[in-house]
Amino acid sequence: MSPQQSDDRAAPAGAAATAELYEPSPDVLEAAHVKDWENARAEAEKDPVAFWEERARELDWYEPWDQALDDSNAPFFQWFVGGKTNVVLNALDRHMANARKNKLALIWEGENGEQATMSYFRLRQEVNRFANVLKSMGVAKGDRVTIYMGRIPEIIVAMLATVKIGAMHSVVYGGFSTEALAERIEDARSRVLITADGSYIRGKTVPLKQIADEAVARSGYVEHVIVVRRTGEPVNMEASRDYWYHELMALPIASPVCETEPMDAEDPMFILYTSGTTGRPKGVLHTHGGYQVQIATTLKWVFDVQDDDRWWCAADPGWITGHSYIVYGPLILGATSLLYEGAPDYPYPDRWWRLVEQYAVSVLYTAPTAIRGLMRFGGSWPQRHDLSSLRLLGTVGEPINPEAWRWYHNTIGGGRCPIMDTWWQTETGGFMITPLPVTPLKPGSGTKPFPGIEMDVVRDDGTSCDPNEEGKLVVKRPWPGMLRTIYEDPDRYVEQYWSEFAEQGWYLTGDSARRDEDGYVWIIGRLDDVIKVAGYRLGTAEIESALVSHPSVSEAAVIAVPDEVKGNVIHAFCIPTAGTEKPTEETLKQHVRKETGPIAVPARIEIVDSLPKTRSGKIMRRVLRAKALGEPVGDLSTLAD
Repeated sequence: MSPQQSDDRAAPAGAAATAELYEPSPDVLEAAHVKDWENARAEAEKDPVAFWEERARELDWYEPWDQALDDSNAPFFQWFVGGKTNVVLNALDRHMANARKNKLALIWEGENGEQATMSYFRLRQEVNRFANVLKSMGVAKGDRVTIYMGRIPEIIVAMLATVKIGAMHSVVYGGFSTEALAERIEDARSRVLITADGSYIRGKTVPLKQIADEAVARSGYVEHVIVVRRTGEPVNMEASRDYWYHELMALPIASPVCETEPMDAEDPMFILYTSGTTGRPKGVLHTHGGYQVQIATTLKWVFDVQDDDRWWCAADPGWITGHSYIVYGPLILGATSLLYEGAPDYPYPDRWWRLVEQYAVSVLYTAPTAIRGLMRFGGSWPQRHDLSSLRLLGTVGEPINPEAWRWYHNTIGGGRCPIMDTWWQTETGGFMITPLPVTPLKPGSGTKPFPGIEMDVVRDDGTSCDPNEEGKLVVKRPWPGMLRTIYEDPDRYVEQYWSEFAEQGWYLTGDSARRDEDGYVWIIGRLDDVIKVAGYRLGTAEIESALVSHPSVSEAAVIAVPDEVKGNVIHAFCIPTAGTEKPTEETLKQHVRKETGPIAVPARIEIVDSLPKTRSGKIMRRVLRAKALGEPVGDLSTLAD
């Protein structure tokens, strides 16, 4: 890929000017599943429901659906009503009848260098065996199972085994606190908890079993705890409650034969807890039918997954990115996935690039935070490795600033790999705004909505914004992978997502955005992360992009703090780039002034070593704001540190 026009310094994310345009190369066009992006969107626009029905027919069903979309009880929409299916039917069972049976489903590497592989046949056997173990403990259709462990193959087995028998899993990231785990167990009322003795991160162990014991004591619901042996460190095992995973899997009850439970398309599949601005977690609920249709379609089209690909989504199975694009999506498509346990820069900053070279990774999907973190170490680390196997790159989790986009494209992708910059949420289930490999790209923009998805940027009164006018990002039609409700809190579901534009029946994403003159969407930031200074609305992404465009800044976060004159002023936190001279506050202020104008210049800029982030890499600005104002920081369960 090469830019149609080149400019050393792209406009900030919220600016009216558009960045350079990167056209797809002929080899990308030739290999693409979808070769005409705009035509695909236009065809889907004619009848979005028919578009998704056609995609659903590419999957296996026990029984066909009677009605593709039931919108009679909006906003509690239902998809593929009357259809019978199960995610495991498409992720494992159907591959047993073809050559994928013996294909590698999973390649795993531990942080300490351990390696393991599983074919589709073996993975299915392990899932069947563990499903029988769960059934022996009384787990049945509709029950909730909480899973709390690190990035090891057993987490994937546990997820698949749970949904295979018709139960719901609630995966809690294997680094959350006792309080966070207990809260999620209690809300889901899980009777079974699956965990591990510990996990590895940056050479240290996380005492998962100890945390789990404390959470179980607080919650009062769990009857059985299944423990995977990972670190080998001594742990407390309570008689009649705690069981070793490997011992259970060696028992006669762990038969490799287990029928997959046929589920209604609208039967619940999993709960995934996510935090709002208040810090109170909400259990986002997804179902079997529409969810698998959307994730399979979006992964196939956006990343052009081919039979010979080595796919690496470098997230954690405990997040929606991991659910959709580590576990279920790749398995439905019959892909070979890499799962890596540890940190990207441990023990050296080239760990990821060594993995790409060693396993011939062809598609890499990760977060801008990880990219910027590795970018700090410069280009010499990736240049030590052969990254020629890569053909596509991707980003997820937050807007990517143009500087990081170019580094990713040029240094990691060798200037030839299109970057699929995807916007979506835990609530949406799968990609919503995203390019396809054939889409002309603008660094910093997720381009346009995926075919079959209708979105808009609107004013408070619901009218569409003009080009480059900031507004609220909404989804105007139901989509298959959407959340169905907040677990046991339908009122909160309606209030949080559907109340602001109730008359129009639109879903409010909670993000502010703009469309440029070409219709490309630029995410400005969360609506609660928009800063109003002297009557001007400024997106955090815009100011942070300006700060990061300085060569001595690798990451930045900005917040608003009250001011008697301006209402609010900007307070910025910057992490310096490794190997560069520490920038001064005045230097950075002058740089922002040049990039965005005087109104966006921070009143204060602090140089810091780290920023508070969630485990998925999102900066928690509410924590920075609380610290700056001397207020309580609230729930910190989603913080990485």
